[in-house]
Amino acid sequence: MLDQPQKQKDRLLHLEQQAEGEQEQQEKAHLLDYVDENVESIINLKLRHEQEISQHQRAIERITAFIGRPCIFYSILIFVLLWVMYNALAPRFGLPLVDAPPFYWLQGIVGFSALLVATAVLITQNRQGRFAEERRHLDLQVSLLIEQKVTTLIKLMDELRRDLPSVQHDTNPQVEALKEPVDPKLVLHSLKETTQSSL
Repeated sequence: MLDQPQKQKDRLLHLEQQAEGEQEQQEKAHLLDYVDENVESIINLKLRHEQEISQHQRAIERITAFIGRPCIFYSILIFVLLWVMYNALAPRFGLPLVDAPPFYWLQGIVGFSALLVATAVLITQNRQGRFAEERRHLDLQVSLLIEQKVTTLIKLMDELRRDLPSVQHDTNPQVEALKEPVDPKLVLHSLKETTQSSL
């Protein structure tokens, strides 16, 4: 049998573990809420772009998606093979020719189809490119915001370090450099110069 003090210790330990578990669950719930907000923002951005698509654009993108399937590739190969075989063998069996060699009709069909497919693919890529460009701008804005926050955090940590009597007050040149916010124009100019000099 456990004595009374041991029971109390066990009970206190159990309550502490329970409190820690509840706090951990609350932290996880808060993190999940934060993740949910971010996911919802991304979904809203995607939905907004989807709502801006016209009916013609949707139809062309459906056609492009359909044409991009492997079964279409095999269907085209089979069609061309059958066309060539029929027109090459038709005179032997006394059948009427549809397109005599060198198959001008087939060349016209293939050329016209290629023109349509290339145009449809370009239309689809243009819209996707605009969406990707907006996402890159968003990424850039978030990166600049993160850089500002990190710079502020470094400044605060350095001030805290200076206020603590137990910490040495040496000046670190790296910390001093990191406390300065990054100028995007200066970075872009430096990047251009580096790229031009390497070329």
